[in-house]
Amino acid sequence: MTDYTKLIDAETWAFIERTNSFYPPDTIDATIDGQRAIYDRMCREFHAGHPDGIAVETTAIGTATHSIPIRIYTPTAAAPAALVLYFHGGGFVVGGLESHDDVCAELAKGSGCTVVSVDYRLCPEHVHPAAFDDAMAAFRWAADGQALPILLAGDSAGGNLAAAVAHHTRGHPRAAIGQVLIYPGLGGDQTRGSYVTHAEAPMLSVRDIDFYRDIRAGGADITGDVSFAPLFDTDCSGLPPTVVVTAQCDPLSSDGEAYRDRILAAGGKAVSFEEAGLVHGYLRARHSVERARQSFARIVAATASLAKGAWPY
Repeated sequence: MTDYTKLIDAETWAFIERTNSFYPPDTIDATIDGQRAIYDRMCREFHAGHPDGIAVETTAIGTATHSIPIRIYTPTAAAPAALVLYFHGGGFVVGGLESHDDVCAELAKGSGCTVVSVDYRLCPEHVHPAAFDDAMAAFRWAADGQALPILLAGDSAGGNLAAAVAHHTRGHPRAAIGQVLIYPGLGGDQTRGSYVTHAEAPMLSVRDIDFYRDIRAGGADITGDVSFAPLFDTDCSGLPPTVVVTAQCDPLSSDGEAYRDRILAAGGKAVSFEEAGLVHGYLRARHSVERARQSFARIVAATASLAKGAWPY
């Protein structure tokens, strides 16, 4: 059994304990409404506000059947280098425009990019492929109506959506010029790697992963469905330059390495960083934990580099 007392430092333990005080480890046993209320309260407690120099607009993308709320964060000091479509985490069950509001604002300020946060539909009301369909609609909105180059980004479930969009749009004339995936769940092999060594990690367990996967599938057979799990794809050629950032103490960490290796084997550009001693959800620790602060700086720098067409790895 993994000894987290040796891997996780005091700052990170304080973050874990504070998170658990608002969002207990057994939250997935609550009702869906209860889970969302608990998660939203926790996010409010960690909200860090907006940096100066960011214009914020909340609007929506219209589709034939519904509207997809979005929030646009635009740096005001200089013309943005690219448009980042950002998909939030939350297991496809919780989260929205408010849960990652400060993260998106800080990412926009630090990277010099316009960041568009996409409030895709959630489970169980809207099982797969609803979230993926909304992510694709956001891509089409950006490709058809926005002049800036497109980057794809997201954390956890949102990293899954960003990668799925990359796989399905790689032949598009406005295909993404890069993707930044933060502790993404990509559908890796749960019999090996971090799924075994970190099955009971703080902040996210394999039991949690199974719950979110099953509720998203809604009873359907998702075997081989790349829009559900990008690692199902047997052809990873033609994908955009990819930066994956994972947490060491996270059952999903091996997904980042596996995805990197698939892209490299197909002749693409990819790099992964496993952040030592960090846990799933550490973006909310970027102002209180030095390791998380440094990791967020790497995420911002990667976004800025990809936006300029650079590959410094």
